[in-house]
This record gives sequence, structure tokens and C-alpha cells, in this order.
Amino acid sequence: MSDDGEEPKRRLVRAPTGGDPRGRQQSQRLKTAKMRTPSQQHWLQRQIDDPYAAAARAAGYRSRAAFKLKEMDDRFGFLKRGAKVIDLGCAPGGWMQVALERGAGAVAGVDLLPVPALPPAQIIHADFSDPATGPELIRLLGGAPDVVLSDMAPNTVGHRETDHLRIMGLIEQAAAFAEGVLRPGGTFVTKSFQGGGSGEMIASLKPKYETVRNVKPPASRSDSSEVYLVALGFRK
Repeated sequence: MSDDGEEPKRRLVRAPTGGDPRGRQQSQRLKTAKMRTPSQQHWLQRQIDDPYAAAARAAGYRSRAAFKLKEMDDRFGFLKRGAKVIDLGCAPGGWMQVALERGAGAVAGVDLLPVPALPPAQIIHADFSDPATGPELIRLLGGAPDVVLSDMAPNTVGHRETDHLRIMGLIEQAAAFAEGVLRPGGTFVTKSFQGGGSGEMIASLKPKYETVRNVKPPASRSDSSEVYLVALGFRK
């Protein structure tokens, strides 16, 4: 689950000729505007004009969020060859694709939504906060994870205080899950949001990890308040 609001990609487009996905590209006109609501038109036009979305389709990634994980791993190098990886809220599967691509030895994902199979990754349809979910994911991995990933964002209701509580509650749940399953020295990566409690979350993670960084990868849209917390070197 991601705040990108992306729909599953069913069709590949011609691959880019080269260069950075952030490079300039001409805006294309939305041809089916009369059949859609203004919000749908806006979403589709943004997808058409977004170079990362186009690059994701060309590369066969299930979401443009794949580039966010790639950029963070390029910087911090936590997806090591042979690593065991858990992906919380794994739909539609873009982050699992990157973990496999980068040589993870075993990948297991969980989501409340059905997720199309992505072998050799193991995927379960469940609530990650269910006490039975952690042991099941560890069983599927064949051992405790080296990395726990979370690109989750809660459904919002439009009430600022309520939405903030939901956001922070989900991050705290993901952090608690990671602390319960990670190997010593492991990595936890979670979506967060600028302001409104992110500082407190960083402070709560610092005693438990050797390094905690607040990161906004280039693939994260500039008009989005999302950031990511990368916590390295888990102290069991």
C-alpha cells in the first residue's frame, strides 16, 4: 500500500532510450477525459507526465515506488546478496521485485490486499499486526529477516488530527514488528511523513539502531510530504 495511489500496470511501453527517469519529457494529452471524473483525470494525467511511472512500466516494475527503494539501497546498501527480506504492505509488489533483483536470498511479503504471485517471493494475505503473521513470515523465509521494509500508508478520512494518529500508529506498529523479528545488525525501512511526529519516531528508533536517517529519495514526488526512515544496525 502506498500513497502514490497507483493502479496495477497491465501493459508495458517502449523502454526509455537512456538517461535519468527524472529527465524532461513532453506532457501528453489525456484522450479519455470526457469519460472520467476530475480526480481521475488528474491522476491519469500525472501518471502520463511522470517519468518515473513511464520508466516503471518500461522496466516491468509493478509500481514507480520501486525506484524509491532502489535509490535508498544505492545510498545505504542494505539489500545484500543472500539477505532475507520481509515486505510489510507489499502490494502491488514493486519493492519485492527490487529485493529479488538485487540478490535477496528469500523474500516474504504480507498485505491485506490480494497480490499477484511473484515467485520466488512468498506472499500471504493477512494483517501484519496479527500475532501469527510474524512467525509465519519467518517460517517462509527459513529464518529471521535481515531487512524489514514498509511502504505502508493508512487510509485517510480528511480529518487532520485523525489522519495523523493513523499514520503514526501504523509506523509504530511496523517498527514494533521489525524489533520483534530482525536479526542483530538488521535494517528497518519505513515510510513516514514530514513534520507531525517524525522527529519523535526518529528519537524512538535511535537507541535501537546504530544509525537512523531521514531520507527523501529523488523518486518521491516533490509535492508529497512523504519521507522514509532508514534504520541500520539493529541492536537486538
